[in-house]
Amino acid sequence: MGKYVDSHLIKDETVVYSAKLHWIIYIHPKAILTLWIAPFIQQATSEFAITTKRVIIKVGLIARRTLEMNLSKIETVNVDQSIMGRILNYGSITVIGTGGTHEVFHNIASPMEFRKAFQEIDIA
Repeated sequence: MGKYVDSHLIKDETVVYSAKLHWIIYIHPKAILTLWIAPFIQQATSEFAITTKRVIIKVGLIARRTLEMNLSKIETVNVDQSIMGRILNYGSITVIGTGGTHEVFHNIASPMEFRKAFQEIDIA
């Protein structure tokens, strides 16, 4: 996994599933205008992980956005996919927490696998 997730694991916590951004981010006007540097940086600095205790998500290089939420505090993980997203296997995930947290992350590769991994975690 990435540096952020590995450095923020707590005692007896291990990564169960990790995801990354889909290659579709390279097919965007911003990608072409920046000679594919912007999506490369975006992909290199984004980490999505489900651990035995939490969901940990970090995006961004200079302006960083993070989400670290205990599994017991998450109500649901929603997946949104367009027709093209279904064909190419990418989409958006929305993490909804018990305190009203509503965080959306776009262009995730295999979002259904991310949700399935979350649902299969035994929250004891």
